[in-house]
This record gives sequence, structure tokens and C-alpha cells, in this order.
Amino acid sequence: MLIKVSSALHIGLETVGVDVEINMASRGLPGFDIVGLPSKAVDESKERVRTAILNSQIEFPAQKITVNLAPADIPKEGSFYDLPIAVGILSAVLDFRIPKNTLFFGELSLDGSLRHTKGALLLALFAKEFGYTHLFVPKDSANEAAAIPEITVYPAAHLAEVVEHLAGRYALEPAAVSEAPTLSEGSIAEFDMAEILGQEQAKRAMEIAATGGHNILMIGSPGAGKTMLARALPGILPPLHQIESLEVTKIYSASGNIGVGGGLLSARPFRAPHHSSSLVGIIGGGTRPQPGEISLAHRGVLFLDEFNEFPRSVLEALRQPLEDGYVTIGRALGRVRYPAQFMLVASANPCPCGYLNHPKKPCICSPREIQKYRKRASGPILDRIDLHVEVPAVEIDDLAQERQAVKQGEPSSSIQERIKLARNIQHERFAKDAIQVNAEMKNAHLKQYAHLSSEVERILRQAAKRFQLSARSYFRMQKISRTIADLEGVEDITVAHMAEALQYRPKIHDEE
Repeated sequence: MLIKVSSALHIGLETVGVDVEINMASRGLPGFDIVGLPSKAVDESKERVRTAILNSQIEFPAQKITVNLAPADIPKEGSFYDLPIAVGILSAVLDFRIPKNTLFFGELSLDGSLRHTKGALLLALFAKEFGYTHLFVPKDSANEAAAIPEITVYPAAHLAEVVEHLAGRYALEPAAVSEAPTLSEGSIAEFDMAEILGQEQAKRAMEIAATGGHNILMIGSPGAGKTMLARALPGILPPLHQIESLEVTKIYSASGNIGVGGGLLSARPFRAPHHSSSLVGIIGGGTRPQPGEISLAHRGVLFLDEFNEFPRSVLEALRQPLEDGYVTIGRALGRVRYPAQFMLVASANPCPCGYLNHPKKPCICSPREIQKYRKRASGPILDRIDLHVEVPAVEIDDLAQERQAVKQGEPSSSIQERIKLARNIQHERFAKDAIQVNAEMKNAHLKQYAHLSSEVERILRQAAKRFQLSARSYFRMQKISRTIADLEGVEDITVAHMAEALQYRPKIHDEE
């Protein structure tokens, strides 16, 4: 007897349909084989399925069972074929029909219960695209899959529940989408902007960066507040829009970073890897390519503290993702493309000891040490950072006076409201384009959406000659000035907007 059960496999963020073909031979010695380029985890499904069926108080058939995962030329990985294999075998043993347009997906425990399995959202998107109407998934993964409309998702806690439902003796209730937001790692702000005393220029630069999705580099002595500013950033970022939420959740679903019962992500990711992180950890990769920190930060923030302490190979590898918004990982088994449209927030000391130009503490570094330290971040990578801001040390006496002052700084909530209004302007502006924020604009978009008057263009040209700006920096100044104008809610870019943008120009040619 031949039974076919529909499932799927994930290759990066792409999903491919898989036919799980189970042949129950009436002749031959009892056995259980899986073919179709199975990985070790897939091959081990034999023992999980056999034991789960026995512990569900169902006799395992003493027949020669051959399972083929078609198409057979694509490597199969993961543990989510347990459920379709078990259902196929039991449909022959218990004589029930497997409905059409139905996908099965999930890992089995030895007691027959279904475990949370990564990739449920990708499965639901695949089902919607290719006309499948019903999904059977583990209960702990159902909320993730149920986020996609027009698909009936059946959450099953145990293999026996699926069997009883298919046999018509028990009805599983379809999953309802939970309205509780799912937060990504680090998405909760550790500080409020009102808690940061002083540093008004740095806070302004952070607001501009958050509004337009611009990259920002903060340079200052230890203890000046660079890390505190970065950690307060999630509190002023607007929540993800529906399209952005789906993009981010796909990445987290494919990488297994959505917890039990999780659904669509609502808050922008905030990733802060340590400077000892490897190239693969930051960019992504491995024998079986997995998304790295830059992809997990998609539509959110990648915070690189102690920027110059990261290996040069890691910093140089950021060039292409910062420019293109995606990363392509090529391996012998194939190529995988992950989105990486993130906002880079970096912080660095001005020198190895950290006290160059400090008003109180002397710098003990030699000119050669300072030059070598700064060269760890190359000109091309610095040129891709839009905003460069100095974060000066704050005097203790000034801190004490500000703490005693009645007037407090502006809270993150009010800054976030301004950013939301400016982001809404950008979403309306780019409604017909495949971009979300000003930082993603190409040259064609600049001509259409960031037109400069003759006076503003004259100032930009003069600054470009005076500070020897590259062509990339020249256009980035237009993007930043467009963002500043959006914060004010005006259509035309004025001289004041461009003048403020030029304050944050990349400091490449005049650092010595």
C-alpha cells in the first residue's frame, strides 16, 4: 500500500513542497527505511516515530516500510517530518483517509506529544501561496502559523489527537490568532532618554537616525554615555508595520528564535553582539547556512559596541549588506539569501586608552598607536555610516546640577511620537516603492523625493569640496536632510536642514 502525505522543507527563507511517500510492503522482512537524501536528524525519525506510535497505545506494523521524501535530489534536514511519516503509517494501520490540500509538520517526542518546531510561519506562507487550506502543527507552534489568514491551523498537542481527528472520532479546534505582541530579543529599552543627562547633540543625532533608518557612529571617552544612548534607542523606535513584521518574523521563524507560543513580532529587533563574535556569527553562514546577527537585526538595530575592537574581517564584511540590504551566502550545497536591512549603531573610543582630548584625563597613547587604532575601521566602512557624532565627557558637577534641576529631559515616549509621524510621512511617500525609510533611497528616489533648491545645493557643493566628501557621502547628506525635514513635517529641504545634516558628515579626511 502506498500513502502520500504533504509536507515541506525550508531552504533559507524559501519553502519547497515535499511529498512524504510511505510504502507498506506485504512481502519482505520487517524494516523501516527513509530515502530521499535525509540528514541524520531525519534518519533518526524512524526511532522517534516507532516509539511515539507504541507509546500512543497503537501497535506498530510488522511490515517493510519505505519512506521516500520527494523530490529526492534536495537534501532534507530537520525533525519536522516526524508527524507526516507517523500519520502516513497510521492511516494504513487504522484505515482513515488523509484529506487533500492539507500539510503536516512537527517533531514527535517519544511519548507521542508534539514539540515546538521552528519554521511554522514559513509553512503557513507556503500553504497560502500554493493552495493548501489546512495545516496540522504542534500546539506550541500554532500561533505562529495562524498569523497567516485564509489558512485553517489545527494545533495538536499529541499524535493521538491528530489520528482521532482524521478518523472522525474527535474534532480539533482551529487555532485563533493571539493578539498579544511577541517581542524580539533586546527590543525593550533599558533606559529612557530622560535619564540621559546632557548629550543633547547626541540625542538629536539618535533621533534623526531612528527616523530615517540611518547608520550612526558615536565617538567618545569611556563613561560618556555612548552605550546608554544606544540602549535607550529601542524606546524611541516605532513598532513594526505589518509588512516589516512579516519580514522579521520569517527570519526568526526560520532560525528558531521564536519561542513557544510566539507569533508575529511587533517590536523592532535590537541585536548587540560582543566584539569577539565570529564572522559567521555576524554575517551568517555555516555548513548549513543560518542567518547571522545582521539578518536577525533586519528592520531593527545592530549595535556594535567597541566598534574598533571587532576583527577587521567582520567590519569589512559589513560593506555589502550596508549598501544592498541583503547578504548572499554561498556553499557547496547551494546559495541562500537573507535580508539585512538594518540600522547600524556603533560606538568607539577616540584612541586605545580612550582619553584623547579629554578635559581632565591625559591620553597616554602615542600618535602611532592612535593611527593604528583608527585604521581598524577602514575608510570605505566609515563612509557607509551616515551620522558621525562626538559624545563628550560630562563633568560630575554638571551631572549633579542637572539631577537637582526641576526640569527633566524629554522622555522617550514623546520622541517616539515625533518619529512615528515622520515615519508615516515616509511610508506614504514610498507606498509605490519597495523601500520603507529615507536611508534606503537610491539616486533615482533622491531626484524625486529629495529635490534641493539652488541655494541648498550650492551649500552642499561647497561643503563637499571643503571636506572632500565622497559621492556616497554627498548623496547621504541629501537623505539626512530629507529626514530632518520630515521630522519638522515640511516638504521642502531648507538651508537649515542641510546645515544640520552637514554637522554629522563622515569625518574621514580631517581626523588627524
